[in-house]
Amino acid sequence: MISKPKGTVDLIKNDSVYYKYISDVFDAYCEKYNYKFIRTPIFEASELFHRGVGDSSDIVRKETYDFKDRGDRNITLRPEGTAGVVRSFIENKMYADIIQPVKLYYNGTMYRYERPQNGRLREFTQLGVEIFGSNDPLIDAEIISLPINIYNSLGIYNTIVKINSLGDNQSRENYKKALKEYIKPHLKNLCSDCNERYEKNPLRILDCKVDKDSDILKNAPKISEYLSNDSKKHLEKVLEYLDLLEINYKIDENLVRGLDYYTDTVFEIEVDSKELGASKVIGAGGRYNNLVSSLNGPDTPAVGFALGVDRLISILKLEEINIPVKKEIDTYIMYVNETEKEKAIYLNQLLRLNGYISEINSLNKNLKAQFKEADRYKAKYLIILNSEDFKKSLITIKDNTTKEEEKIKELDLVEYLDMHI
Repeated sequence: MISKPKGTVDLIKNDSVYYKYISDVFDAYCEKYNYKFIRTPIFEASELFHRGVGDSSDIVRKETYDFKDRGDRNITLRPEGTAGVVRSFIENKMYADIIQPVKLYYNGTMYRYERPQNGRLREFTQLGVEIFGSNDPLIDAEIISLPINIYNSLGIYNTIVKINSLGDNQSRENYKKALKEYIKPHLKNLCSDCNERYEKNPLRILDCKVDKDSDILKNAPKISEYLSNDSKKHLEKVLEYLDLLEINYKIDENLVRGLDYYTDTVFEIEVDSKELGASKVIGAGGRYNNLVSSLNGPDTPAVGFALGVDRLISILKLEEINIPVKKEIDTYIMYVNETEKEKAIYLNQLLRLNGYISEINSLNKNLKAQFKEADRYKAKYLIILNSEDFKKSLITIKDNTTKEEEKIKELDLVEYLDMHI
């Protein structure tokens, strides 16, 4: 037997129901917020992720699926969604669109080679949004309010936004210099990854999973001390708008995120759940005002957010949150001979095209077995065909709850169901 690769899952049965429901809620909210759907390739030129995500990030250093195609080109399975959307924004000249800012959302699979665990897979589905063209703090607040409203709709209310500012270019450079001076005497006491990050991107040391609780990092200089006036005002306005939207947040000065492209606002959304253990982040994002220009596009402010569907499914299950799922069908059409079967096929399509969930017997079952199958489908109404009734253009319809049945004109079937379902 051929088995699925390690770190992947089959979305079947209940999991597929959760996946579809989460995706439907996400899509509905994105449309309410006036985002437009975008789909980008699953694989892109490796350079896109090395330049976009950053060589110092753990994703590029340790987790990307890289290979050469038959044309000897370096290809990478996308590890996250933002870089591909930015590439599309530039390549399709969306910066010239009449309507600005450009607001996009996506839903797709991502790939990272890491140790599989609950809620963290090698192939996973990510939902995300990106906004290009506005540096207004209200857009930062919007990109945070969207997932909060989505989580609330899913029944997840116990969330908090951890937020920080990485500042503009000058703020970051001043802070990097101060952080390196502070860290240098302590390097021998930090992990090997931190020693490597020290040269490439010292801010990433603050995101270290190994040394995060060490006194060295706890006592490190805070980036808030190095923010420019513009960056301070930007963050203050974002927080003011979050207060206006009644969104629960907490400033976390050690929050830097795991990707190199972030500037100014960065945030993570945590859920307060004992079941999840230490890792409670269910979504994250931030500003990346330099990414478009670094990929040879025009200077364009941008901000985005993403959440993992697989992790959300785990949370909904652990928290025992029920989702509204339709477990029954509207009609089950029953027949016993070929003439009735042909009529059943016709009526089945008629009902489906009129918006009803309808099913018929396709396993040559007798009438008794069809009644049992209708019950397994939890059919609301049974349509029982009889060749003799056809002569009068009649069909029998039965309420499968009350068990009451009546004969109606075939032409009145859709109208009858419209009145009763």
